[in-house]
Amino acid sequence: MTPALAAGFLLVDKAAGWTSHDVVAKVRNLLGIKKVGHAGTLDPMATGLLVLGLGRTTRLLRFVQEAEKEYVARAQFGVATDSLDADGAVLSRDPMEIEESDVEAALERFRGSIMQVPPMVTARKVEGRRLYELAREGQEVERESRPVTVYALELIDFAPSDYPLVGFRVRCSKGTYVRTLADDLARALGGRAHLTELRRTRNGGLSVADSYTVESIASAAADDDWRGLVLEPLDGLPDLPLVEVDAEIARAVANGVPLAGSVLAGAESGFVRVADPERRLLGVYRVEGSRAVPEVVIS
Repeated sequence: MTPALAAGFLLVDKAAGWTSHDVVAKVRNLLGIKKVGHAGTLDPMATGLLVLGLGRTTRLLRFVQEAEKEYVARAQFGVATDSLDADGAVLSRDPMEIEESDVEAALERFRGSIMQVPPMVTARKVEGRRLYELAREGQEVERESRPVTVYALELIDFAPSDYPLVGFRVRCSKGTYVRTLADDLARALGGRAHLTELRRTRNGGLSVADSYTVESIASAAADDDWRGLVLEPLDGLPDLPLVEVDAEIARAVANGVPLAGSVLAGAESGFVRVADPERRLLGVYRVEGSRAVPEVVIS
C-alpha cells in the first residue's frame, strides 16, 4: 500500500473523552491523509471500536455502518441524568429495591423488535434542528419512537445497593440507543437509570480485539510503519458476501458495467463484494434478480 494509494480500513480503540471527530482529525494529521471518515459515532464517554475509512475507502463506510453492533455497558439504576449518561446533570435520585432476578426477568421484553424514543442528546433532526442543539438551549421536544432490533441481551453483572449497578451485553441493529435501552429497562422496574460505562466491542464482523489505540497509531506513524495496521478494503467488509471474478469480468466491474446476475455466481439478492483474481476489492454490486448493478466502484 503506497502513500499515493493509501486506502483501507483502520480499526481504532477509542478512549474516553475523545469525540469520533477528534479521532478522525488526529488520524488524518498523523497519517497525512486528507480523506478520512468513520462508521458510526461514539459519544465522548464511550470507548471501543471506531471503524475509520482511509482515502477512497470512505465510500464504503456506509456498508460498515449498516452492520449490527455489540456493546458492553454498565448503568446505575435509581439515578436519572438529562443525557442518560454520566456526563449529564442529575435530574432525580430515587432508590430502587430490586434484585438480580428482577433485572433478568425484565430483560426479556427488550429482546427482538422494540420501539425506542431517541434521547435529546443525539444528532437526529426534528424540524431541521439537531436534538442536541435544542437540548443545549434547554428545550425538550416530542420525538417519534423508532423500531430497532435487539438480537441478544444478557446480564453480565449486578451490584446490589440502593442504586444498583447493572452490567449488560447487547447485540443490536444500527440506530439502537444503548442509553435509552438502559433507562427503559429501569422504567420497566419502576425507576430510572443512566449509563456509567459503554464500550463498543464489535461492528458486524469487525472486533475491537483487532483495533489499535491512537497512541499506537501515532507510534507507528512516527516510524512510518502505519500501513501494516490498515485492513485491505476487501477485509473491512466481512459481512458482505464475496464473489471473485475472472480478469475479463474484473475489467467490466472496474468500469462500473452492469452485469447479468448469473455472472456473479452464487450471489443472492443484496449487496456483494466483487474481487479480482488477486482478491483485490473492485467494488460493491447490488444484485437484483437477474441483474447486478454497481453500487460503489473503487478500483
